[in-house]
Amino acid sequence: MIALPNECYYQIFNHLRCRDDYYRDLFSCILVNRHWCRVFIPLLWSEPEQHLKDIRLIRTSLLTLNTEEQALLIPFKNILPNGPKPLFEYTSYITSINNYLYDGIGNWILNEKYRIKCELKNAIKCSLVAMFLRTSKNLKYLCIDEVICNRIIFENFCENTMLLL
Repeated sequence: MIALPNECYYQIFNHLRCRDDYYRDLFSCILVNRHWCRVFIPLLWSEPEQHLKDIRLIRTSLLTLNTEEQALLIPFKNILPNGPKPLFEYTSYITSINNYLYDGIGNWILNEKYRIKCELKNAIKCSLVAMFLRTSKNLKYLCIDEVICNRIIFENFCENTMLLL
């Protein structure tokens, strides 16, 4: 079997972007074999757009937090999901984060049935924004709906010079 260069895969699947089932098609491709998985995970995670509302994406992102980012959530006791670290550093592929992230955080809080809503939502926002700034080396666009700045976010923001606000 002759393998195609990765550039060929990118060209083929960039043509699928106009399809309504684009994300479903990419997800199916990552299940074909390991090579396809390594090729298509970056495409699948590069522009999550409306998928930021999905509680599974929020859960996966929370599993990616480092110790310093997790520390912001300590006052809320046991809110971090249990599970192994993700196989890939999915968030490193993200290029834009829009307001849907905040909807996704709200959906996750409702799904987990937490009582503390506003304070918890803000703490999760701070943790996730700090993590995205730390891990997303290709991040070009970040929408922050309110001032949620702290030392961790500021330090990571200063290191990510490619970002447009």
